[in-house]
Amino acid sequence: MNRLFSLPLLAALVAGAASAHAEVRVLTSIKPLQLIAAAVQDGVGEPDVLLPASASAHHYSLRPSDVRRIRDAQLFYWIGPDLESFLPRALSAREGTTVAVQDLPQLTLRRFGDAHAHDEAEHHDHDDHDDHDDHDDHDDHDDHDDHDGHDHDAHEHDEAAHGETAHADEHDHDHRPGTLDAHLWLLPANALVIAERMAADLATADPANAQRYQANSAAFAQRIEALDARLKQRFSKVQNKPFFVFHEAYDYFEAAYGLRHAGVFSAGGESQPGARHVAAMRERLQQAGPSCVFSEPPARPRLAETLTAGLPVKMAELDVLGVGLATDAQGYEKLLEGLGDTLAGCLESL
Repeated sequence: MNRLFSLPLLAALVAGAASAHAEVRVLTSIKPLQLIAAAVQDGVGEPDVLLPASASAHHYSLRPSDVRRIRDAQLFYWIGPDLESFLPRALSAREGTTVAVQDLPQLTLRRFGDAHAHDEAEHHDHDDHDDHDDHDDHDDHDDHDDHDGHDHDAHEHDEAAHGETAHADEHDHDHRPGTLDAHLWLLPANALVIAERMAADLATADPANAQRYQANSAAFAQRIEALDARLKQRFSKVQNKPFFVFHEAYDYFEAAYGLRHAGVFSAGGESQPGARHVAAMRERLQQAGPSCVFSEPPARPRLAETLTAGLPVKMAELDVLGVGLATDAQGYEKLLEGLGDTLAGCLESL
């Protein structure tokens, strides 16, 4: 009899223990945030990601299944409305903790078109952002998609018509001067701030594993700081080598290591630039001499071959999203290492 009564009791105890230590459901908007979360949750849980790795956060459209995943997550992390302008309305119905990491205290932020962008950084003023779970005031950012419609081609073609090359600080089609540069995960110090917030949130949601989350965050910081020191040493030897980009996504990474791209080759959206504008961009490459031109996966811009044909230029890809990386505790480090190896490797070969 005692054994018969003990079995249901044992099952109840096991179920209760499993419930008490159930994995916290963490969802991030993009893969770089997932990689940071994976380092913090290492050995305890596995974070999920909303967008496919190769999807553009600038132009993504939520599916019904995405809305359900957002609703069901206990912790949700996104960059903010300056990157994922499609999210605020979906987030307004959430009940769980929601964190726009661009609002985190001590984060270093940059803005496109800042004349001192590579010398000074903006430290976010958080007096108006203490409540990270309230995103109703972000709904007005849904019109952020309008930034894709600014008249960039007119400016570029006017310069070409006057026989001038495009200015070295021109911006790509997705980034209006003065707006927040949302690629903030590419600054190692920002990743540490994000990891600390994730560890605190996870410790609150799962007190039984609080020490593990804090230890993981500390270990992550130690590894990133060591990698940062190695990258600074390597880039110190190539800081004056010229390179160009097709997407203005690397400013945080460049600022961390004393680099500055010589220009952005913007095709003005989906349309191809005119012959005079292509000639102006080729002239810039000729003036630069041996240089590197970087695009992003998965597809190299059609313009690339036309621009670089016959010039002492090397082409390479910089993956800011970690498209092919495994989601594990070392994923974010591999993301930075990959950028560093590709960028420094090309510049070292000039």
